[in-house]
Amino acid sequence: MASGVVAGLHIWKLSPALTVIREELGFSLIFSGVLLGVVQVAGMVGGLAVSLLSEVISQRRTFIIGLLLLVIGSGLGAFSSNAFMLLATRIIEGAGVIMATVMGPGLVRLHAPLKNMNKAVGWWAAYMGMATFIGVFSTALALQHLPWHIWWAVLAGVTLLPIPLILKFVAADTPSGSSAVRMAASRIAVTARSGRVWVSGLIFGCYTVQWMAVVGFLPTIYAEFGLSAVAGGLASAVVGGLNAVGAIICGTLMHRGLNGRTLLFAGFGLMAITSVLTFAFDYPTHLLWIQMLFVGLFSLSGAAIPTTVTRIVVDLAPPGGSAPAAMGLAQQIFNIGNFTGPMLLAAMASWTGGWNSTWWMTVAFALLGISLTMVLSRKNSPFIPESS
Repeated sequence: MASGVVAGLHIWKLSPALTVIREELGFSLIFSGVLLGVVQVAGMVGGLAVSLLSEVISQRRTFIIGLLLLVIGSGLGAFSSNAFMLLATRIIEGAGVIMATVMGPGLVRLHAPLKNMNKAVGWWAAYMGMATFIGVFSTALALQHLPWHIWWAVLAGVTLLPIPLILKFVAADTPSGSSAVRMAASRIAVTARSGRVWVSGLIFGCYTVQWMAVVGFLPTIYAEFGLSAVAGGLASAVVGGLNAVGAIICGTLMHRGLNGRTLLFAGFGLMAITSVLTFAFDYPTHLLWIQMLFVGLFSLSGAAIPTTVTRIVVDLAPPGGSAPAAMGLAQQIFNIGNFTGPMLLAAMASWTGGWNSTWWMTVAFALLGISLTMVLSRKNSPFIPESS
């Protein structure tokens, strides 16, 4: 889980640095959305490929390779002299992120006791919220004293730290071997034909398209309110951290037997309501804390969705299918949401002249998520995990 947090830092280091980087490299708000989302490109197309790689060389080795790609991408990014070079290094980082995030849940399942599986998955699902809190605030603070290039290099070094710990404490899993590639590919193909896995991935995507967009642009929004970089970074970091708190709470609720369907309906419903309360009104500066409260609740309640989907998606793999492939496919769709969300939000804000209309997008995807949850319910999916 700590390795997942380290991987997530590379997603969230950019958000509070955007204002500084835009001034130095000179690009538009919409290109900012591309930079925020492009780290997810590898995840959009590579989730199933990563699951096949893990079948051949093992999940632990794939996880370590992912961390090494993050080191390379962040290290090269430190030398970026223009926006397009930075964009290319973000794609390399994206490949590392997808390797780590697809392998993480499977390794958690291999090592967690069955009786505590739901709690363990809840903690894993908290990695992104923790990464947001640590990444956004530490970056905002660091950039008061360091050029962003140096901070990129520092984070490349930090990413090396979990690797010896993984080698020491995470037992090696047995790969299928190159001779079994055809069999592994067959299991992945069976999984890719499963409608239930696709629907669960789309539910995941309906969450990420909102959460990544809103939280990704929070430092920019708060800068427009006149907050300092550190104050805006701290406020945004707290919003991200609340997502981690929500994931841990939801994992505990599932452990106690709460139906996952209920968690999904509640998560999407509260995201819709709180996003309207966040963006539909013009808050004066002295009442900005009210908006911060609502966007914090948006992040907290939304955590029910990734926690529930992460828990059930590996159980949705059909007979003859592959649990890592189910997670890989869901992650591909999840990352489409991550990629498109910031661009959609930026385009809507640019088109309408402000952030007030952006709740249209969040509410639309929340309603779509609720509809897809109803579809998955009719498919008799395992909304109550077997370990409850």
